[in-house]
Parts: sequence; C-alpha cells; structure tokens
Amino acid sequence: MELRIKDVLKEKKVTVVSLAGMIGIAQPSMSNIVNGKSMPSLETLEKIATALEVPFTELFEQPKTGTVSLSCPHCGKSITLKAE
Repeated sequence: MELRIKDVLKEKKVTVVSLAGMIGIAQPSMSNIVNGKSMPSLETLEKIATALEVPFTELFEQPKTGTVSLSCPHCGKSITLKAE
C-alpha cells in the first residue's frame, strides 16, 4: 500500500517539519512516514488527515491521471499501468 502523504503535503504547501509539529511527532519519524520507510498507525494517519484538512481516504487514493502504480509482490519493483 502506498501512501500519498508527500503529494498532499505539496498540494497543501505544508512542510514535513511543520506537519510533524502539528501532530506532535519527531521530524525524523515524519520523514520516514512521508518517504515510505515506515508505516504509521491508524491513529497517526487520522492525525495527519486532520492536520492537513483532508479526508482520511485521500492519504491512500491515487491521483486521477489515468495511471495506476503497483508494487510487484515478488521483487518490489514499481509497475505503472496506463488506461487508454
């Protein structure tokens, strides 16, 4: 499962440092979450969504571009599919 937190931060013009401060976690921990190096708890995801003023589901949705990115379950490589 890939999170869209980094995309939402860009859309909202919010930095990782300020988001970490808003929800009360250390900046290195927030960086790991944003960069996909650590999976946050549901409670933390709810705090992130609230701080960014977005629906919880927006942290998971793919952008509406006609493409879908998946990870190969065997090797972990990213696979992008484009709808025509």
